[in-house]
Amino acid sequence: MQIITSPQNFSEEELYIDLRSIFGHTLFLKCEGFNFAGSIKLKAAKEMVEAAERDGILRPDSILVESSSGNLGVALSMIAASKGYRFLCVTDRRCNFSTRLLMEALGSQIHIITEPDADGGGFLGARLSYVQALCASDKRYVWLNQYTNPNNWLAHYHTTAPAIARQFPQLDVLFIGAGTTGTLMGCARYFREWHRSVWIIAVDSVGSVTFGDPPGPRMIPGLGMGVRPPLLDESYVDEVIRVKEVDTVRACHRMARSGFLLGGSTGTVVSGAMDWLTRHEAPDLTAVAISPDLGERYLDTVYCTSWLQEVYGDGVFEPDELTAREPAVSLIGSIPSINRSTAR
Repeated sequence: MQIITSPQNFSEEELYIDLRSIFGHTLFLKCEGFNFAGSIKLKAAKEMVEAAERDGILRPDSILVESSSGNLGVALSMIAASKGYRFLCVTDRRCNFSTRLLMEALGSQIHIITEPDADGGGFLGARLSYVQALCASDKRYVWLNQYTNPNNWLAHYHTTAPAIARQFPQLDVLFIGAGTTGTLMGCARYFREWHRSVWIIAVDSVGSVTFGDPPGPRMIPGLGMGVRPPLLDESYVDEVIRVKEVDTVRACHRMARSGFLLGGSTGTVVSGAMDWLTRHEAPDLTAVAISPDLGERYLDTVYCTSWLQEVYGDGVFEPDELTAREPAVSLIGSIPSINRSTAR
């Protein structure tokens, strides 16, 4: 029995889905959505808040403020409610409606940016400008700044990566979605120091500028950036895969048809991983991907037929996406030894 007094003290670390029966390739998907914030962002939020408290930056009269497309905003809303802080989330019109309702239910204030930055920084640039102006206007505002805060990646160096290493001692390749790159950098740094080589693959959205590509429209929140993330150190990344949003949607719906309702970021990571595994056929390869959240917050976007048709047109689903699948998908908490085959 586990008994807690603070919601941030619970997070499931040992749940994986074997996706072979859905996509035809063995990929162990680490599910990070089973905590009271509903996403992997709880780890970064907890680490950043506790560090700010230790450093004396957060005081009883402080007002937390953060730019977020959704999940970090929910995590900070939950922690702020638990600890008695006020919190203002600066987001934009792409933030899912259900996510905004969650933050409001937890007592947070929300400011929605409706127009992108005039100098080419997109919605993120406009959000950051608003936060900076707010902090300059009142010293009570404390910006944890997930985009530059080292505790963002340290959270995953201390928790996510070691949890994967314990379950997969023969890990060959790890697929990680790239947003702020906190999860990516924390895991990549940990496995760079590990006792065996692991191929680190970043999965990004087409239209994101993270890895030097030109900016483009992105409608699904979570992965991708409108400005280059300051936390990113590409020397830790072995390969980058870019995924179109229509492929994100298709991956999400294929998993949902087998009973796994997962978030848009997960669809992006899984789509990129399956493309890579198809091109690098190796039956003994041990591959893991990280699923940041569940799918309930995407019911009015990724899982809404009218929204999909409005944004992507009638061709968002194609006949060739339907493939034969095995009868069941197994949930596992630990993995037996698997022979290693190089991914290089």
